[in-house]
Amino acid sequence: MHRLAGAAWLLAGMLALAPAPAGAAETDVATASIPADVSPLVAYSGRIAGDDARTRLILDFDRRPEISVHYVANPYRILIDLPDTVFALKKDEIAARGLFSDIRYGGMAAGKSRIVLTADRPASVVASEVRKEEGGSYRLVVDTAIVTEDAFSKLISGQTWKDAAAVTETAGGPVLPGAAADDDGSFVIAVDAGHGGIDNGAQGATTGTHEKAVTLAFARELTAALNAGPTTKAVLTRDKDEFLSLSQRVQLARNQGANLLISIHADTLRQKDIRGATVYTISDKASDSLAANLAARENLSDEIAGMPFQDEPAEVADILIDLTRRETQAFSINLANEVVGAFEGEVKLINNPHRHAGFRVLTAPDVPSVLLELGFLSNKDDEQLLLDPAWQKKVAGLIAEAVQRYRSSVMANGG
Repeated sequence: MHRLAGAAWLLAGMLALAPAPAGAAETDVATASIPADVSPLVAYSGRIAGDDARTRLILDFDRRPEISVHYVANPYRILIDLPDTVFALKKDEIAARGLFSDIRYGGMAAGKSRIVLTADRPASVVASEVRKEEGGSYRLVVDTAIVTEDAFSKLISGQTWKDAAAVTETAGGPVLPGAAADDDGSFVIAVDAGHGGIDNGAQGATTGTHEKAVTLAFARELTAALNAGPTTKAVLTRDKDEFLSLSQRVQLARNQGANLLISIHADTLRQKDIRGATVYTISDKASDSLAANLAARENLSDEIAGMPFQDEPAEVADILIDLTRRETQAFSINLANEVVGAFEGEVKLINNPHRHAGFRVLTAPDVPSVLLELGFLSNKDDEQLLLDPAWQKKVAGLIAEAVQRYRSSVMANGG
Protein backbone atom coordinates (compact mmCIF):
# COMPACT_ATOMS: atom_id res chain seq x y z
CA MET A 1 0.00 0.00 0.00
CA HIS A 2 2.72 2.45 0.86
CA ARG A 3 3.99 2.46 -2.70
CA LEU A 4 1.12 4.93 -3.21
CA ALA A 5 2.64 7.45 -0.83
CA GLY A 6 5.68 8.38 -2.86
CA ALA A 7 3.85 8.98 -6.14
CA ALA A 8 0.98 10.87 -4.56
CA TRP A 9 3.32 12.98 -2.48
CA LEU A 10 5.18 13.99 -5.64
CA LEU A 11 1.96 14.69 -7.49
CA ALA A 12 0.86 16.95 -4.64
CA GLY A 13 4.07 18.94 -5.01
CA MET A 14 5.62 18.02 -1.66
CA LEU A 15 9.31 17.42 -1.15
CA ALA A 16 11.52 14.60 0.07
CA LEU A 17 11.53 14.00 3.79
CA ALA A 18 14.28 15.62 5.81
CA PRO A 19 15.93 13.90 8.79
CA ALA A 20 13.76 14.36 11.86
CA PRO A 21 14.41 17.75 13.51
CA ALA A 22 15.11 17.75 17.22
CA GLY A 23 13.44 19.22 20.26
CA ALA A 24 15.01 21.28 23.03
CA ALA A 25 14.10 24.00 25.46
CA GLU A 26 14.42 27.47 23.93
CA THR A 27 17.17 28.36 26.40
CA ASP A 28 19.14 25.25 25.40
CA VAL A 29 19.93 25.98 21.77
CA ALA A 30 22.55 24.04 19.84
CA THR A 31 22.91 24.93 16.18
CA ALA A 32 24.39 23.20 13.19
CA SER A 33 27.87 24.29 12.24
CA ILE A 34 27.54 27.64 10.47
CA PRO A 35 30.54 28.68 8.40
CA ALA A 36 31.82 32.19 8.97
CA ASP A 37 31.36 34.58 6.07
CA VAL A 38 32.51 38.09 5.49
CA SER A 39 29.00 39.37 4.88
CA PRO A 40 25.59 38.17 6.03
CA LEU A 41 23.21 36.19 3.88
CA VAL A 42 20.45 38.16 2.20
CA ALA A 43 16.91 36.79 2.11
CA TYR A 44 15.51 38.96 -0.66
CA SER A 45 12.20 37.28 -1.46
CA GLY A 46 9.69 34.99 0.22
CA ARG A 47 6.20 33.60 0.13
CA ILE A 48 3.99 31.31 2.13
CA ALA A 49 1.00 29.19 1.15
CA GLY A 50 -1.10 26.59 2.88
CA ASP A 51 -4.13 25.74 4.93
CA ASP A 52 -4.68 24.81 8.57
CA ALA A 53 -3.22 21.32 8.03
CA ARG A 54 -0.04 22.00 6.05
CA THR A 55 1.85 25.11 5.04
CA ARG A 56 4.89 25.76 2.81
CA LEU A 57 7.45 28.51 3.43
CA ILE A 58 9.74 29.60 0.56
CA LEU A 59 12.69 31.99 0.92
CA ASP A 60 15.18 33.08 -1.74
CA PHE A 61 18.79 33.83 -0.68
CA ASP A 62 21.82 35.30 -2.40
CA ARG A 63 23.94 32.38 -1.10
CA ARG A 64 23.29 28.89 0.15
CA PRO A 65 21.76 28.94 3.67
CA GLU A 66 22.55 26.32 6.30
CA ILE A 67 19.62 25.83 8.65
CA SER A 68 18.76 23.95 11.82
CA VAL A 69 15.34 23.39 13.33
CA HIS A 70 13.92 22.82 16.79
CA TYR A 71 10.63 23.13 18.65
CA VAL A 72 9.25 24.97 21.66
CA ALA A 73 5.86 24.60 23.36
CA ASN A 74 3.48 27.04 25.05
CA PRO A 75 2.77 28.27 22.44
CA TYR A 76 3.67 25.76 19.73
CA ARG A 77 6.65 27.11 17.79
CA ILE A 78 8.97 25.93 15.06
CA LEU A 79 12.36 27.68 15.24
CA ILE A 80 14.53 27.82 12.11
CA ASP A 81 18.06 29.03 12.80
CA LEU A 82 20.21 30.57 10.07
CA PRO A 83 23.62 32.20 9.80
CA ASP A 84 23.67 35.99 10.09
CA THR A 85 20.94 37.05 7.65
CA VAL A 86 19.56 40.33 6.34
CA PHE A 87 15.83 39.90 5.70
CA ALA A 88 15.23 42.26 2.76
CA LEU A 89 11.62 41.18 2.37
CA LYS A 90 8.68 43.26 1.31
CA LYS A 91 6.01 43.88 3.90
CA ASP A 92 3.67 40.90 4.32
CA GLU A 93 5.66 38.66 1.93
CA ILE A 94 5.69 35.96 4.58
CA ALA A 95 2.83 37.21 6.75
CA ALA A 96 1.21 34.59 9.00
CA ARG A 97 -1.27 32.32 7.27
CA GLY A 98 -2.19 28.65 7.05
CA LEU A 99 -0.91 26.80 10.11
CA PHE A 100 0.73 29.86 11.59
CA SER A 101 -0.82 32.61 13.67
CA ASP A 102 2.44 34.56 13.89
CA ILE A 103 5.74 34.65 11.96
CA ARG A 104 8.76 36.58 13.16
CA TYR A 105 12.32 36.80 11.87
CA GLY A 106 15.51 38.72 12.50
CA GLY A 107 18.91 38.69 14.18
CA MET A 108 19.21 36.70 17.38
CA ALA A 109 22.85 36.76 18.49
CA ALA A 110 26.29 37.35 17.02
CA GLY A 111 26.42 35.56 13.67
CA LYS A 112 22.92 34.03 13.95
CA SER A 113 19.41 34.82 12.79
CA ARG A 114 16.13 33.06 13.43
CA ILE A 115 12.66 32.53 11.97
CA VAL A 116 9.95 31.77 14.54
CA LEU A 117 6.74 30.12 13.28
CA THR A 118 3.97 30.11 15.90
CA ALA A 119 1.02 27.74 15.46
CA ASP A 120 -2.26 27.20 17.27
CA ARG A 121 -1.84 23.40 17.05
CA PRO A 122 1.23 21.16 17.24
CA ALA A 123 3.15 21.22 13.96
CA SER A 124 6.51 20.12 12.63
CA VAL A 125 8.80 20.42 9.63
CA VAL A 126 8.05 17.40 7.44
CA ALA A 127 10.27 18.18 4.47
CA SER A 128 12.88 20.72 3.45
CA GLU A 129 15.13 21.46 0.52
CA VAL A 130 17.76 23.98 -0.44
CA ARG A 131 18.24 24.14 -4.20
CA LYS A 132 20.37 26.25 -6.49
CA GLU A 133 18.45 28.48 -8.89
CA GLU A 134 19.48 30.06 -12.18
CA GLY A 135 21.66 33.10 -11.63
CA GLY A 136 23.38 31.63 -8.58
CA SER A 137 20.69 32.28 -5.99
CA TYR A 138 19.40 29.61 -3.59
CA ARG A 139 15.86 28.71 -2.63
CA LEU A 140 14.89 27.29 0.76
CA VAL A 141 11.60 25.38 0.79
CA VAL A 142 10.23 24.22 4.14
CA ASP A 143 7.06 22.13 4.34
CA THR A 144 5.23 21.91 7.65
CA ALA A 145 2.17 19.97 8.80
CA ILE A 146 0.11 19.40 11.91
CA VAL A 147 1.09 16.54 14.22
CA THR A 148 -0.44 15.06 17.36
CA GLU A 149 0.33 16.40 20.85
CA ASP A 150 2.24 13.22 21.58
CA ALA A 151 4.39 13.52 18.46
CA PHE A 152 5.19 17.16 19.26
CA SER A 153 6.16 16.28 22.84
CA LYS A 154 8.51 13.60 21.54
CA LEU A 155 10.15 16.14 19.22
CA ILE A 156 10.84 18.40 22.17
CA SER A 157 12.02 15.83 24.68
CA GLY A 158 13.49 12.93 22.80
CA GLN A 159 15.72 14.05 19.92
CA THR A 160 19.11 15.50 19.24
CA TRP A 161 19.97 18.21 16.77
CA LYS A 162 19.80 17.33 13.10
CA ASP A 163 20.56 19.34 9.99
CA ALA A 164 17.13 20.07 8.58
CA ALA A 165 18.55 21.35 5.29
CA ALA A 166 19.69 17.90 4.19
CA VAL A 167 17.33 15.90 2.00
CA THR A 168 16.81 12.21 2.59
CA GLU A 169 15.59 9.81 -0.06
CA THR A 170 15.00 6.10 0.12
CA ALA A 171 15.02 3.44 -2.55
CA GLY A 172 11.26 3.83 -2.79
CA GLY A 173 11.42 7.57 -3.42
CA PRO A 174 10.28 10.43 -1.20
CA VAL A 175 8.56 9.26 1.95
CA LEU A 176 5.56 10.84 3.60
CA PRO A 177 6.14 11.40 7.34
CA GLY A 178 4.68 8.44 9.18
CA ALA A 179 4.00 6.52 6.01
CA ALA A 180 6.47 3.75 6.79
CA ALA A 181 5.03 0.54 8.16
CA ASP A 182 4.34 0.54 11.86
CA ASP A 183 7.16 -0.85 14.00
CA ASP A 184 5.26 -4.06 14.68
CA GLY A 185 4.09 -4.45 11.08
CA SER A 186 0.50 -3.51 11.90
CA PHE A 187 -2.01 -2.45 9.29
CA VAL A 188 -3.02 1.07 10.40
CA ILE A 189 -6.59 2.34 10.16
CA ALA A 190 -7.46 5.96 10.91
CA VAL A 191 -10.97 6.14 12.39
CA ASP A 192 -12.43 9.61 11.93
CA ALA A 193 -15.34 10.62 14.15
CA GLY A 194 -17.25 13.15 12.07
CA HIS A 195 -17.98 16.68 13.33
CA GLY A 196 -16.98 17.86 16.82
CA GLY A 197 -16.56 21.01 18.88
CA ILE A 198 -18.51 23.94 17.43
CA ASP A 199 -19.71 21.66 14.61
CA ASN A 200 -22.49 19.53 16.16
CA GLY A 201 -23.51 17.83 12.93
CA ALA A 202 -27.04 16.44 12.65
CA GLN A 203 -29.47 16.11 15.56
CA GLY A 204 -31.61 13.17 16.58
CA ALA A 205 -35.31 13.58 15.81
CA THR A 206 -36.45 11.95 19.08
CA THR A 207 -33.66 12.42 21.64
CA GLY A 208 -31.95 15.51 20.21
CA THR A 209 -28.57 13.76 20.42
CA HIS A 210 -25.89 15.47 18.37
CA GLU A 211 -24.19 13.57 15.57
CA LYS A 212 -20.75 14.48 16.95
CA ALA A 213 -21.49 12.44 20.10
CA VAL A 214 -22.80 9.46 18.14
CA THR A 215 -19.78 9.38 15.83
CA LEU A 216 -17.24 9.63 18.66
CA ALA A 217 -18.90 6.85 20.66
CA PHE A 218 -18.95 4.57 17.62
CA ALA A 219 -15.40 5.53 16.58
CA ARG A 220 -14.16 4.42 19.99
CA GLU A 221 -16.03 1.14 19.67
CA LEU A 222 -14.66 0.56 16.17
CA THR A 223 -11.13 1.38 17.32
CA ALA A 224 -11.42 -1.23 20.08
CA ALA A 225 -12.69 -3.85 17.62
CA LEU A 226 -9.88 -3.15 15.15
CA ASN A 227 -7.22 -3.14 17.85
CA ALA A 228 -8.42 -6.58 18.97
CA GLY A 229 -7.12 -7.97 15.67
CA PRO A 230 -3.59 -9.43 15.65
CA THR A 231 -2.27 -7.29 12.79
CA THR A 232 -4.46 -4.18 12.78
CA LYS A 233 -3.90 -0.95 14.65
CA ALA A 234 -6.58 1.75 14.83
CA VAL A 235 -5.97 5.41 15.62
CA LEU A 236 -8.54 8.16 16.15
CA THR A 237 -8.32 11.50 14.38
CA ARG A 238 -10.11 12.99 17.38
CA ASP A 239 -10.58 11.42 20.81
CA LYS A 240 -12.59 14.24 22.41
CA ASP A 241 -15.21 16.85 21.56
CA GLU A 242 -13.04 19.16 19.46
CA PHE A 243 -13.31 20.77 16.04
CA LEU A 244 -11.00 19.51 13.31
CA SER A 245 -11.16 20.90 9.80
CA LEU A 246 -11.60 18.44 6.96
CA SER A 247 -8.05 19.09 5.82
CA GLN A 248 -6.69 18.43 9.32
CA ARG A 249 -8.50 15.08 9.48
CA VAL A 250 -6.84 14.01 6.23
CA GLN A 251 -3.42 15.19 7.36
CA LEU A 252 -3.62 13.49 10.77
CA ALA A 253 -4.47 10.19 9.09
CA ARG A 254 -1.52 10.53 6.73
CA ASN A 255 0.84 11.57 9.54
CA GLN A 256 0.12 8.32 11.34
CA GLY A 257 0.90 6.22 8.29
CA ALA A 258 -2.70 5.12 7.85
CA ASN A 259 -3.37 2.34 5.34
CA LEU A 260 -7.08 3.17 5.47
CA LEU A 261 -9.33 5.98 6.62
CA ILE A 262 -12.90 5.34 7.77
CA SER A 263 -14.93 8.49 8.46
CA ILE A 264 -18.00 7.92 10.64
CA HIS A 265 -21.25 9.89 10.22
CA ALA A 266 -24.98 9.72 11.01
CA ASP A 267 -26.89 12.34 9.05
CA THR A 268 -30.51 13.47 8.86
CA LEU A 269 -32.90 13.64 5.91
CA ARG A 270 -36.19 15.41 5.33
CA GLN A 271 -37.70 12.05 4.40
CA LYS A 272 -37.93 10.54 7.87
CA ASP A 273 -38.93 7.13 6.56
CA ILE A 274 -35.53 6.58 4.89
CA ARG A 275 -33.17 4.54 7.02
CA GLY A 276 -30.15 2.25 6.80
CA ALA A 277 -26.38 2.39 6.41
CA THR A 278 -24.55 3.73 3.36
CA VAL A 279 -20.87 3.51 2.35
CA TYR A 280 -19.48 6.39 0.27
CA THR A 281 -16.33 6.68 -1.79
CA ILE A 282 -15.04 9.79 -3.52
CA SER A 283 -15.87 10.81 -7.06
CA ASP A 284 -15.91 14.05 -9.00
CA LYS A 285 -19.47 13.21 -10.05
CA ALA A 286 -22.05 12.16 -7.46
CA SER A 287 -23.86 8.86 -7.99
CA ASP A 288 -27.23 10.45 -7.19
CA SER A 289 -28.87 13.53 -5.71
CA LEU A 290 -28.87 12.12 -2.18
CA ALA A 291 -25.10 11.58 -2.33
CA ALA A 292 -24.54 15.03 -3.83
CA ASN A 293 -26.63 16.76 -1.16
CA LEU A 294 -24.97 14.82 1.64
CA ALA A 295 -21.46 15.66 0.36
CA ALA A 296 -22.41 19.32 0.09
CA ARG A 297 -23.60 19.35 3.71
CA GLU A 298 -20.56 17.49 5.04
CA ASN A 299 -18.21 19.78 3.12
CA LEU A 300 -19.76 22.76 4.93
CA SER A 301 -18.22 21.63 8.25
CA ASP A 302 -15.30 24.03 7.87
CA GLU A 303 -17.59 26.95 7.13
CA ILE A 304 -19.47 26.32 10.37
CA ALA A 305 -16.23 27.24 12.14
CA GLY A 306 -15.64 30.22 9.85
CA MET A 307 -13.19 28.50 7.49
CA PRO A 308 -14.64 28.74 3.97
CA PHE A 309 -12.92 26.55 1.41
CA GLN A 310 -12.81 29.28 -1.22
CA ASP A 311 -10.56 31.39 1.03
CA GLU A 312 -7.69 28.92 0.73
CA PRO A 313 -4.88 29.85 -1.68
CA ALA A 314 -5.33 28.62 -5.23
CA GLU A 315 -2.37 26.24 -5.11
CA VAL A 316 -3.77 24.53 -1.99
CA ALA A 317 -7.26 24.29 -3.48
CA ASP A 318 -5.74 22.65 -6.54
CA ILE A 319 -3.97 20.12 -4.33
CA LEU A 320 -7.15 19.31 -2.42
CA ILE A 321 -9.19 18.88 -5.59
CA ASP A 322 -6.52 16.84 -7.39
CA LEU A 323 -5.47 14.46 -4.60
CA THR A 324 -7.54 11.43 -5.51
CA ARG A 325 -5.65 9.03 -7.74
CA ARG A 326 -7.01 6.09 -9.66
CA GLU A 327 -5.20 3.40 -7.73
CA THR A 328 -6.21 4.76 -4.34
CA GLN A 329 -9.79 5.13 -5.53
CA ALA A 330 -9.84 1.50 -6.66
CA PHE A 331 -8.70 0.38 -3.21
CA SER A 332 -11.39 2.58 -1.63
CA ILE A 333 -14.06 0.91 -3.75
CA ASN A 334 -12.77 -2.52 -2.72
CA LEU A 335 -13.03 -1.54 0.94
CA ALA A 336 -16.55 -0.18 0.44
CA ASN A 337 -17.61 -3.46 -1.18
CA GLU A 338 -16.20 -5.43 1.75
CA VAL A 339 -18.11 -3.30 4.27
CA VAL A 340 -21.38 -3.58 2.32
CA GLY A 341 -20.88 -7.34 2.06
CA ALA A 342 -20.30 -7.61 5.81
CA PHE A 343 -23.50 -5.64 6.53
CA GLU A 344 -25.78 -7.63 4.23
CA GLY A 345 -28.23 -9.68 6.28
CA GLU A 346 -26.84 -8.20 9.53
CA VAL A 347 -27.35 -4.44 9.34
CA LYS A 348 -30.14 -2.49 7.66
CA LEU A 349 -28.80 -0.98 4.43
CA ILE A 350 -30.15 1.86 2.32
CA ASN A 351 -31.12 1.15 -1.28
CA ASN A 352 -27.93 1.05 -3.40
CA PRO A 353 -25.72 1.11 -0.28
CA HIS A 354 -22.44 1.94 -2.08
CA ARG A 355 -22.61 5.48 -3.40
CA HIS A 356 -20.07 8.15 -4.29
CA ALA A 357 -19.67 11.94 -4.25
CA GLY A 358 -17.05 14.63 -3.70
CA PHE A 359 -16.40 14.36 0.03
CA ARG A 360 -13.39 16.47 1.00
CA VAL A 361 -12.56 14.25 3.97
CA LEU A 362 -11.83 11.43 1.49
CA THR A 363 -9.14 13.32 -0.46
CA ALA A 364 -5.98 11.69 0.94
CA PRO A 365 -3.92 10.77 -2.14
CA ASP A 366 -2.29 7.71 -0.63
CA VAL A 367 -4.90 6.48 1.86
CA PRO A 368 -7.91 4.50 0.59
CA SER A 369 -10.87 6.11 2.32
CA VAL A 370 -14.58 5.58 2.86
CA LEU A 371 -17.26 7.63 4.55
CA LEU A 372 -19.70 5.44 6.47
CA GLU A 373 -23.19 6.74 7.21
CA LEU A 374 -24.26 4.38 9.98
CA GLY A 375 -27.88 5.41 9.64
CA PHE A 376 -30.08 8.48 9.83
CA LEU A 377 -30.77 10.34 13.06
CA SER A 378 -33.93 11.67 11.38
CA ASN A 379 -35.42 8.15 11.50
CA LYS A 380 -36.61 7.06 14.95
CA ASP A 381 -35.67 3.40 14.39
CA ASP A 382 -32.18 4.24 13.17
CA GLU A 383 -31.74 6.73 16.00
CA GLN A 384 -32.60 4.08 18.58
CA LEU A 385 -30.02 1.71 17.13
CA LEU A 386 -27.34 4.37 16.77
CA LEU A 387 -27.54 5.04 20.52
CA ASP A 388 -27.53 1.35 21.48
CA PRO A 389 -24.08 0.21 22.75
CA ALA A 390 -24.82 -3.42 21.84
CA TRP A 391 -25.67 -2.44 18.26
CA GLN A 392 -22.55 -0.28 18.05
CA LYS A 393 -20.40 -3.19 19.20
CA LYS A 394 -21.98 -5.57 16.69
CA VAL A 395 -21.51 -3.19 13.76
CA ALA A 396 -17.96 -2.36 14.81
CA GLY A 397 -17.15 -6.06 14.79
CA LEU A 398 -18.57 -6.46 11.28
CA ILE A 399 -16.47 -3.58 10.00
CA ALA A 400 -13.35 -5.02 11.65
CA GLU A 401 -14.01 -8.32 9.83
CA ALA A 402 -14.44 -6.44 6.54
CA VAL A 403 -11.13 -4.65 7.09
CA GLN A 404 -9.39 -7.98 7.73
CA ARG A 405 -10.78 -9.40 4.47
CA TYR A 406 -9.78 -6.26 2.61
CA ARG A 407 -6.25 -6.46 3.99
CA SER A 408 -5.96 -10.14 3.05
CA SER A 409 -6.99 -9.39 -0.54
CA VAL A 410 -4.51 -6.51 -0.76
CA MET A 411 -1.68 -8.67 0.59
CA ALA A 412 -2.61 -11.50 -1.77
CA ASN A 413 -2.24 -9.07 -4.69
CA GLY A 414 1.14 -7.85 -3.52
CA GLY A 415 -0.06 -4.63 -1.85
